[in-house]
Amino acid sequence: MEWLDPLVLSRWQFGLTTVYHYLFVPLTIGMVSVTAIFQTAWVRTGKLHYLHLTRFFGKIFLINFAMGVVTGIVQEFQFGMNWSDYSRFVGDVFGAPLAFEGLFAFFFEATFIGLWIFGWDKLPKKLHLATIWCTAIGSILSAYFIIAANAFMQNPVGYVYNAETNRAELTDFWALLTNPVALAAFPHTIFGAFMFAAGVVISVSAWHLSRGQHLDTMRISLKFGLWAMIISTAGVILSGDQLGLAMYQAQPMKMAAAEATFNTVCGYDASFSIFTLGTPDGSSELFSIRVPYLLSVLSTHSFDACVHGIVDLNAEYGATYADTGLSDFAPILWVTYWAFRWMIGLGIASALVAVAGLWLTRKNAKPLAPWMWKLAIWSFPLSLAANIMGWVFTEMGRQPWIVFGLMTTKDGVSPGTTGLEVLISLIAFTSIYAALAVVEVRLIIKAAQKGPDTEEKPHDETAQLSSVVY
Repeated sequence: MEWLDPLVLSRWQFGLTTVYHYLFVPLTIGMVSVTAIFQTAWVRTGKLHYLHLTRFFGKIFLINFAMGVVTGIVQEFQFGMNWSDYSRFVGDVFGAPLAFEGLFAFFFEATFIGLWIFGWDKLPKKLHLATIWCTAIGSILSAYFIIAANAFMQNPVGYVYNAETNRAELTDFWALLTNPVALAAFPHTIFGAFMFAAGVVISVSAWHLSRGQHLDTMRISLKFGLWAMIISTAGVILSGDQLGLAMYQAQPMKMAAAEATFNTVCGYDASFSIFTLGTPDGSSELFSIRVPYLLSVLSTHSFDACVHGIVDLNAEYGATYADTGLSDFAPILWVTYWAFRWMIGLGIASALVAVAGLWLTRKNAKPLAPWMWKLAIWSFPLSLAANIMGWVFTEMGRQPWIVFGLMTTKDGVSPGTTGLEVLISLIAFTSIYAALAVVEVRLIIKAAQKGPDTEEKPHDETAQLSSVVY
């Protein structure tokens, strides 16, 4: 039965667990930096508002970090369970960046988290502040090593193929770390994480302000969140432009699929469609709103360059990769096309909410209507959805390759795994993750709705933050 196909079920399982795990990754990266910034403001100014915000958002960070660790462990098991041929193929390459991520970045991060939690009133102020910044640096380093590993799947570099063992073997670790796709994807991912965290700060602050709670403290965090959203969105746009150039060089089919461009187009005709209606197979266009030249500019930074279409790329790949047995090397068009636009649209919507928020909360502005506060609270799901759509586009746009040009996704599945076995594990993981989601959401909501404890003084910090761990 097709619905018991191990390939289909393995892809669904990995996709669901990866997207779920990714809910926590950007929030951890962004929220630890938010916490570090507020603590820096407290150390520099001595104002208790900043201390209360440090404690408050520190709680949310710790809850999220713990859940991210739990869900991340599952990812490692899946490589051996459902993707053993893929693991065997890339194991020599992935071993180095994943070891650095686990042994260096993650342990570095975890060590300083412990020092930060239990170091209140035990370490000098500035030394204690350094621990949270070291935690932030560790989380960013951890992200880079993971992105470097993922970039190999998008643009394989620094390896040789061993035909006898059918494995990719690492020859240049530095080339792996400086992969053009990794260098472009890293700032894009980090700025996206800051967008997500800024959305959480805006949403939580707006929720309390709409109820007239913690007014002085939440006004500070709201302004911070609004500015952070605008700055991080600008960073996402600029880094996304560079990532688009790297992506077109490494994976022109992904750009062609993102625009559903079947035939090679040049100059004026290399337009970008804001919105398109087409036939079910995507091969014919019925209606679209287009910006001339924009696809050429996004792909090459040139107005008169040509952008390869799906038909021509299929012919080229068919000759180059004849041994794969594939005739169509394009990903699922409607997923790639709309994920790209939802990523952009949701990100811009988040920024527009922030711009409107700064204008409406300016000095001497009229009080906000209740519906405006409700709109501000939606800043969090908008930035979250933009992050998720970005990764859906990145990974689905790579198909049918699991390692671009080297191994197709169908060749990476564990040969001895049956569809029923994968289905059982898929149901089990989905059930466990659903339960964890309930726990996570309740903990986050409880901490967010309680708000900062503005009555506590610095000597109470140890008890409060240590209680989160237990």
